[in-house]
Amino acid sequence: MKNILCLLAVFLLYTAVSAQNSLIGKITSKEKNEPVSANIYIPQLEKGTVADFDGNYTLNNIPDGNYNVVFSSLGYATISKKITFSNNQSVTENFQLEESAVEMEEVIVSTPFHKLQSDNVMKVERISTEDLNSSGAVTLADGIKNIAGVDLITTGTGIGKPVIRGLSSNRVLTYTQGVRLENQQFGDEHGLGINEAGIESVEVIKGPASLLYGSDALGGVLYLNPERFAISGETHGDLSSTYFSNTLGTSTNLGMKTSGEKLKFLARGSFSEFSDYKTGAGYRVTNSRFNEKDLKTGVQYLGTKFKSTLRYNYNRSNIGIAEEIGEQTRSKSLELPFQEVDNHILSFDNTLFFNNSSLDVKAGYLFNDRREFEDDPAIAALRLKLNTINYDVKYNLPELGRFETIIGLQGMFQNNKNEGEEILIPDANTTDVGLLATSHYHLEKVDLQAGIRFDSRKIESEAARNPLDNDFIPALNKTFTSFTAALGAKMDLFKNFSTRVNLASGFRAPNLAELTSNGIHEGTNRYEKGNAELNNEQNFQADLSFEYRNEHVEFFVNGFYNAVNNYIFLSPTNETIEDTQVYDYLQNDATLYGGEFGFHLHPHPLDWLHLESSFETVTGKLSNDKYLPLIPANSLRNTFRVELNDGKTRKKSFAFITLENTLDQKNVSNFETRTGGYSLLSAGIESSFQLQKIAFKLGVNGTNLTDKEYISHLSRFKPDGILNIGRSINVNLKIEI
Repeated sequence: MKNILCLLAVFLLYTAVSAQNSLIGKITSKEKNEPVSANIYIPQLEKGTVADFDGNYTLNNIPDGNYNVVFSSLGYATISKKITFSNNQSVTENFQLEESAVEMEEVIVSTPFHKLQSDNVMKVERISTEDLNSSGAVTLADGIKNIAGVDLITTGTGIGKPVIRGLSSNRVLTYTQGVRLENQQFGDEHGLGINEAGIESVEVIKGPASLLYGSDALGGVLYLNPERFAISGETHGDLSSTYFSNTLGTSTNLGMKTSGEKLKFLARGSFSEFSDYKTGAGYRVTNSRFNEKDLKTGVQYLGTKFKSTLRYNYNRSNIGIAEEIGEQTRSKSLELPFQEVDNHILSFDNTLFFNNSSLDVKAGYLFNDRREFEDDPAIAALRLKLNTINYDVKYNLPELGRFETIIGLQGMFQNNKNEGEEILIPDANTTDVGLLATSHYHLEKVDLQAGIRFDSRKIESEAARNPLDNDFIPALNKTFTSFTAALGAKMDLFKNFSTRVNLASGFRAPNLAELTSNGIHEGTNRYEKGNAELNNEQNFQADLSFEYRNEHVEFFVNGFYNAVNNYIFLSPTNETIEDTQVYDYLQNDATLYGGEFGFHLHPHPLDWLHLESSFETVTGKLSNDKYLPLIPANSLRNTFRVELNDGKTRKKSFAFITLENTLDQKNVSNFETRTGGYSLLSAGIESSFQLQKIAFKLGVNGTNLTDKEYISHLSRFKPDGILNIGRSINVNLKIEI
């Protein structure tokens, strides 16, 4: 022990006296040569600063290495430049930013090499949670459905599961705090368990991402970027609260963060509470109420040789299970039946910096405690405890000419245990191991990226119930393996015009519920029978996108074709057990195809005026030409938006009005019914004010302003004829210091 302490002391002393690099310079506008108070940020280090009113900036304590440095400011084109730091250098970089009405670009974190979207080979959608909240979203999941190509399977307003280009459930992987989220996500009625407070932005990869993330990323990835730490030498605090008229709900969160030169800390807590939502027909959906408590905290140390970030998130969600329309009340107290879900996420992210390379080591521990109360609020009829440890090790090799290369090792150890009276899935252990390599090659007008990966997943489950009973679940011991690969290119064909071509394979091992279920899944009102003979789902997807951007207009077209072998799906049978229809898990080849189209007009000199329009479509079929279930209907979204950014006291204001047209869904599976189309109108206005060191933000928005009576095709209440939420007027106030 004494020797270990001595070595630790020597290591800390070494890091304290190691060379420190700095970056200094001045940012001005190219057109007027005036100073610009731009943001300077190094994504790999999570370190940044803001230029002063004269455009001067200084960024200290930079480790040796090659880093992409991003220079950005609202109203100007973002610049990303790779800069080399070594030997206690003070590097000077002066930049002139060009004025642009195009939205300020951000670095994409969910794909390797940390590129700006304009330099990224994969097309990734990114939206800030601030924008989601401004649109009237009740939850984080509710907000992401505004992204083209993304929809939501909903259970009222409290539960939502993302659908990316027609694929959902375990085919869409969620990442938070840099680690994969595991919380029994196989169930349609199981929500994300993540609150939007403390989440800075959401990135969506639409298409197979198994190369980067392994099993369960066959359909895409929902990547949640946590809140950034404060700039060195600064301390900030904020308080915000939102009122939702429809559910009489409130959502309040309080946060603070402080940073020194090397050590940083932040903490944020939130509480939300909602009563039963009211439909456009005027009735409330009994027991659709829910409440949520959330705590996020983090600490980071940045030295000259390494960076370490420790984050923790605790979330408690109490969610009513609506079964039929009953007593009309505004109460927020839960009634039976209801779910009580605890989610703990602990992540430890470390980066070791070498002269020309770096090593990233991430580890995560997640504990999910899911309880369902049916007859007694003190005794859980169903209780599932899920313990997960995952790791992610990536080595960023020294650059070889124009090549950037990453090799990695990823894995997971998972244990599922039952402690309730009912058994939904058996006690089981899951072990994942994955090896990957990917490279990026940069030319002046072409960027190429390729990679390959091998995965192995082992599932061992125990036998459950009496072997003589019909609902007996035998023990299982199966291993699933897969090779996946990806190849992509981004090409600047002409001035302002670019195209992306991506070819990728993905896979998904069957989950525990699909392999072993034998009983009533209460949340879905189905008797589900698993199939221990299921094989891997394996897919191949081709993506083609075109994008044109200038200072007046943006236009994009994205198309995809996705062939899935051994697609797993539930199929109803003629059998009933305990007065509940039996569903079997079957497999068949499937194809999905479609795309997104859109444009964004911001005419010069009316840069404050924005006209946005997007259309999305997806079709999914089995090889027998029958349609897949839970495929979103085609939709068209049009938004008129005004943004004003000048003024000494009023810093920023915007107003919007959006009309979303959802078309009829006639392409339905053999246990679905057609869904009629509908149009939803929403609008809002928001302003920010600065009074000395205190900033205020006040916003009012409304959703479904016409109080439309409608049912979404992806609503789990649709079989019962229960309508979606009606009109809601929402008021938000935020104070920042």
